[in-house]
Amino acid sequence: MKIQFIDRKSGKLITETPPGEGFLKLLYHNPLAKTTLLPIVKRKFLSSWYGNLMNKPNSINKIAGFVKELNINMNEAEKSIEEYTSFNDFFYRKLKPTARPIEDGFTSPGDGKMLAFENISDLDNFFVKGRKFTLKEFLANDKLAKKYNNASLIILRLAPNDYHRYHFPYNGIPSSITKIKGDYFSVSPYALASNFTKVFCENKREYCILSSKEKGDIIIAPVGATMVGTIINTYIDNKTVKKGDEMGYFAFGGSTIVLLVDKSKLKIDSDILKNTQKGKETFVKMGEKIGI
Repeated sequence: MKIQFIDRKSGKLITETPPGEGFLKLLYHNPLAKTTLLPIVKRKFLSSWYGNLMNKPNSINKIAGFVKELNINMNEAEKSIEEYTSFNDFFYRKLKPTARPIEDGFTSPGDGKMLAFENISDLDNFFVKGRKFTLKEFLANDKLAKKYNNASLIILRLAPNDYHRYHFPYNGIPSSITKIKGDYFSVSPYALASNFTKVFCENKREYCILSSKEKGDIIIAPVGATMVGTIINTYIDNKTVKKGDEMGYFAFGGSTIVLLVDKSKLKIDSDILKNTQKGKETFVKMGEKIGI
């Protein structure tokens, strides 16, 4: 099984090899592992336990090898490898202010591979294999699900090597966070291929509503995943934010940001839409324009 995405800058088709590839294949594609290991792995205690290990001082020994294996550009980071106090400290590292310029228009909330849909109600036409995204289950709010029933949907998947802080995609006033409990499924491509509905409907997730003059109410929903015990929000609710301001960060693991926007107020960039229609994610960076 090849996981491929389009690098937006070069236009090249890239094949992704997730860290822990063999273990993920075992968990999500081996019938025995699905019934024995997977129920254990997705439990919160294991994610919390492993997350705590990544906070210990001796976890710094993992950083250099991780950087080398995944070819992470440390020239973008505020600190050098030697300055981090734990693996998690490195994992949710801050970048230099010049590393991610904020472009005009509606921007990506983070680094990662993006899928985009003009109308969420069309999702069942794209995801075959009987996997249909249920907005009601995702939001756990009937009234809100009805309001966004025909909204545009943007899914940004962060891999472990990506920058793991997320930012506001537009100017506005953010609400307080609404938390929804759930299991910790992996957001690795292997897990997505066989568990798309479960990943986004059962994973621990939370959302805020960013109220803006031009785009209306935008839902921004961070989603936790296997080995991610914590979603940390750093913004102050009900206080005006600017596009590109930090919203929060993820502790160790791959994670996801889901956006829901009024489709009449956002025109998603055509290359991202076309790649999505072809079944390919598009790699984008935080602050990069993804629509107008």
